[in-house]
Amino acid sequence: MSMGDWFFPLPQGGPVILFCHGNAGNISHRLDNVARLLERELQVFIFDYRGYGKSAGKPSEKGIYLDGLAAYDYLVRDAQIPANKIVVFGRSLGAAVAVEVALQRKIRSVILESAFTSTKDMAKAMLLFKPLSPFLPSNYDNLGKIAQIRTAKLIVHGDQDEIVPFAMGQRLFDGAQEPKEFYPIRGAGHNDTYVVGGEGYFSRLATFAKDNGR
Repeated sequence: MSMGDWFFPLPQGGPVILFCHGNAGNISHRLDNVARLLERELQVFIFDYRGYGKSAGKPSEKGIYLDGLAAYDYLVRDAQIPANKIVVFGRSLGAAVAVEVALQRKIRSVILESAFTSTKDMAKAMLLFKPLSPFLPSNYDNLGKIAQIRTAKLIVHGDQDEIVPFAMGQRLFDGAQEPKEFYPIRGAGHNDTYVVGGEGYFSRLATFAKDNGR
């Protein structure tokens, strides 16, 4: 891969979280989050999309999907991680990347956090763009894709999310096939789910990652 990715392996192995971060910041801003996952015996591979952090290029929908697929391919081909150990985790914008990877590659399971249904739905939810929403393409169509994912799914959403409405997380869950779980975090907004959720949040993610898989 490149300077825009970090792999945190553990001597005992275990599931690997392929961490697809959100729109704000870069991988260096997620190190506390990564450390808490490592404490739960989850290995972590985190990467920046093109145009983020030290990664070159300009971000686009197709581009960040390709970045997610390249990260997966690195884990399987170069790091020799079996596909049935890879848990794809996507937060916010990264949830769209996680959905695409889950559709295109063999994985253990997928975790979607603070995820939107589509950019068209987001435009409807944001007053400023509401008049334009009928004319916007349904790019990043997570709701349209999620029904095709057959592996285990955990949908996580803060019930006070001020950016992506909580109802979108519920719609994604409703549109997903079994096996699936919905984990609402009471009092959490868009960017503080793991802070508000605390130890219970990391326990839930770790249990799901370890117990669900092929």
